[in-house]
Amino acid sequence: MTIIYRCRHCGQTIGKLEQKVIDTAMLGLNQLNKKEQEEMIHYDGDGNMQIKTICEDCEHALGQHPNYHELDYFIQ
Repeated sequence: MTIIYRCRHCGQTIGKLEQKVIDTAMLGLNQLNKKEQEEMIHYDGDGNMQIKTICEDCEHALGQHPNYHELDYFIQ
């Protein structure tokens, strides 16, 4: 199984991990509540885990434009 970290705003792939067994505690996913897990973790058709996060560029844009936090997507 591949674990793919992808930016929730721009869609850029941030990183990939190839794992046969996933230890959610090692990834820190056990720190998320149920709602956060539902929002951030998805499985694609191949059974790979997709984790939504934020890339450095989008984090920088949000820091410079705090009003973007109100938007679901700020990159067109």
